[in-house]
Amino acid sequence: MAASPLGTLHWEQQRAADIVRLLSLYRPLLDACVIDFFTEGLWAQLPPPWQTALGSATPPQLAHLLGGPDPGGPGPLWPLSLLAFAAAARALSFPRGPPGAAPRPPCHSRRLHPLLRRHVKPKKQHEIRRLGKLLQRLSQATGCTRVVDVGAGQGHLSRFLAFGLGLSVTAVEGDARLAGAAERFDRELLRELHKTGASAPPQRRPPPQPRSPLTPRGPQHIPGRLDPALPWGEFLLPPHPPAPAARNPLGGPGGAADGARVLVTGLHACGDLSPALLRHFARSPSVAAVASVGCCYMKLSTPPGYPLSSWVSALPGHELSYRARESACHALEQYRGRLRGGSPRLRAHCYRAVLETLIRGARPGLRRPGVQTVKKAHALSFPQYARLGLPRVGLDPASIPLDSDAVGTMLEQQHKVVAFFSLTLLLAPLVETLILLDRLLYLRERGFHCALVPLFDPRFSPRNLVLVAARCPLGTVLAGLEEEDGSEDEAESPPEEQSPLRPGPQAQ
Repeated sequence: MAASPLGTLHWEQQRAADIVRLLSLYRPLLDACVIDFFTEGLWAQLPPPWQTALGSATPPQLAHLLGGPDPGGPGPLWPLSLLAFAAAARALSFPRGPPGAAPRPPCHSRRLHPLLRRHVKPKKQHEIRRLGKLLQRLSQATGCTRVVDVGAGQGHLSRFLAFGLGLSVTAVEGDARLAGAAERFDRELLRELHKTGASAPPQRRPPPQPRSPLTPRGPQHIPGRLDPALPWGEFLLPPHPPAPAARNPLGGPGGAADGARVLVTGLHACGDLSPALLRHFARSPSVAAVASVGCCYMKLSTPPGYPLSSWVSALPGHELSYRARESACHALEQYRGRLRGGSPRLRAHCYRAVLETLIRGARPGLRRPGVQTVKKAHALSFPQYARLGLPRVGLDPASIPLDSDAVGTMLEQQHKVVAFFSLTLLLAPLVETLILLDRLLYLRERGFHCALVPLFDPRFSPRNLVLVAARCPLGTVLAGLEEEDGSEDEAESPPEEQSPLRPGPQAQ
């Protein structure tokens, strides 16, 4: 291995360098937007052998190209260059969960107390239970019983940590509407506890294992938001100053207000919020550990939200466009399921691409305007879809021909639009991997123990990778984590392959 400015080149650094090189090779595909398919002739920009193979591929065969199971029967003769591209993209992306499994909706978690399931969708139940158990392990390993949940939303995670696991929780949320809902749900739960006691209510059938009773202590709610640009001691800002209650729950650089250490978490902390949490962890000894689940990568500022690490910052070509970061938010597993089943929802991208040509024809200066999601677009004819979409960008459908021969010709190319979008999805996990690798390396460079854990089932929770960092070894925190979740009697499956970054060389 070659030497790096930081010393021996860790394999995470090599992986980041390989990803940047691969993304640079396919930059036009990475930055392409599928709604420009017709207006910018995106199909013609693909290599001719790729056009031939992809143009004849069925949706199940495209699903296989994305990593799904072999659909069986004769398939297209994929060009070697396309196979190499797909194989390299899959090899460099983080393992995310069960490969090739069919998507299925999550069901209510029988391991979550019924009172904690109220107002919580099954997907969120799956997430808060698994992240909550990870935070409980962090609490036991670090000796910290105080947790700060940043971007707490309606407080579902905070409620589980406080009522369900008995931790002392501070929930920070800048949206007054969400914070108000969280406090209202807390009061509802407390009223129910006072009526029935803290024990679990009778069940129709016994739960998979004994359920612990709830504790009658809820989270403390603080209105505020993080400002990544501010120094550590001042990072928490009130949403509508002045607000005396919106103090910094973590205190200044020397520790928390009462000298106690805390754990910090953010479940799907949007945009710059996730890197801000990591920066504050790195700067303050009062933060014993952090567990961060990112999302909305397109909202990252570049920099300081990306890149964070010195290593990635020094890689030529590491820059990621808005479009590239947006692609990292796609749900590959869900789209692969649509391909495998030939879902009528596949026509949505073609509809939007055709609509874009009509918009530019009527108003050439209007490019990629925000057309709000047309409900059940796949169940509509294109004229019906266009009559709903055009007024949203200020255009009169009556003045635009919606059933011309040109429109019909474009609609006949739906299979090409689907194939092109499938190609862009091959790069999406690579972009997310690079962003998360950058965060991991930022922590590695500062000597922290850290790991990336595919904690949620990606089939219904696409942003499923949790970055865990602590000032103590993580071996006991991560040991047996999959086995604990694997015995669940609900629509959840543990990852079948362990991420090579979990626990990683410094996590032991």
